[in-house]
Amino acid sequence: MTRVLHAIGHALAVAGGMTWQIIWSLILGFALSGVVQALVRKATITRLLGDHRPRTLATATGLGIASSSCSYAAVALARSLFRKGADFTAAMTFEIASTNLVLELGIIMALLLGWQFTVAEFVGGPIMIVLIAVAFRLFLRRRLLDAARAQADRALAGSMEGHAAMDMSVQGSGSLLTRLRSADGFTSVAQVFVMEWAAVLRDVVIGLLLAGALGAWVPDSFWRHLFLTGHPVLAQAWGPLLGPIISVFAFVCSIGNVPLAAVLWNGGISFGGVVAFIFADLIIVPILVIYRKYYGTRMMLFILGTFYVTMALAGYAVELIFGTVGLVPATRNASVLNAGVSWNYTTVLNIIFLVLAAVLVWRFFATGGRPMLKMMEGGPDDMGSE
Repeated sequence: MTRVLHAIGHALAVAGGMTWQIIWSLILGFALSGVVQALVRKATITRLLGDHRPRTLATATGLGIASSSCSYAAVALARSLFRKGADFTAAMTFEIASTNLVLELGIIMALLLGWQFTVAEFVGGPIMIVLIAVAFRLFLRRRLLDAARAQADRALAGSMEGHAAMDMSVQGSGSLLTRLRSADGFTSVAQVFVMEWAAVLRDVVIGLLLAGALGAWVPDSFWRHLFLTGHPVLAQAWGPLLGPIISVFAFVCSIGNVPLAAVLWNGGISFGGVVAFIFADLIIVPILVIYRKYYGTRMMLFILGTFYVTMALAGYAVELIFGTVGLVPATRNASVLNAGVSWNYTTVLNIIFLVLAAVLVWRFFATGGRPMLKMMEGGPDDMGSE
């Protein structure tokens, strides 16, 4: 019994140490997301995504980055945009960018894995989007798309529908700075901040606990055999294929994937395998079930197949590019087992940003935000957005 309790304590200590390493970056990322989403209206997004020309897909990518969301909310919002008239390819591009090309994800990857992984994410993401656009153009048939639209219009509930339907942007006229500095602007930022935290908190906690358990309990020999570390060439070929499969069955999405990625990197998965693993938060089993509700079984399988192939190819591309220029890290020292609490710049930043978070949470509840939390899991039409 003592050994069991010690093992559990060790896993929780690892998870707690990683949490302390990233808490300030999460608060910063969601605060900046709140500022952007306070100024960008969802009606504007729909209007700009009417086709799948390169310029439109570039716009969808930029708007997705600005509209940072948890994976469930991003998937729900993409369906909402599609129902309102957005092009399907543009909606999927928006979905990918709003989960995998956002600031808070990049900061946390830099903290736990290293800056090279952050750069790789922002290089691999556009590669995946281009590959998705090509694949959809070549293989997405009109009959399948029409069937998906008919299924989408049935408005079956998935997850985070109420959250995706909410438009918390500042209304009214005036410059962006004027709107942001107003009382309504402060309230809007606080609303987005708290709602985004509420949306991702479950996955972040699960991801940290899983990473703590795997980092503390799984022996290095298991990872070495799984990732073929004794065969460098095979390991590079195997990593981008295996990474998404692990993600699918990890049941963790969004930012919660990063601590797990750190464990996998320390265990020996290839550089491209880490990137492919992070991208695959959009094809985990619970989200595949939601795709089936939203678009039907055939479209769910089409999304699964095209996303998996393009995620793997993006991982290979990143491995090749970064290997050629010598940017693949030579050591595997992700902040997992050695993460801890001490008086350093991380502690100072955590204190500062925890105060900021407390102010935003206070503003949220002081301005009647509690009912919004109750509506997060509402139906897709509950907010009158569609």
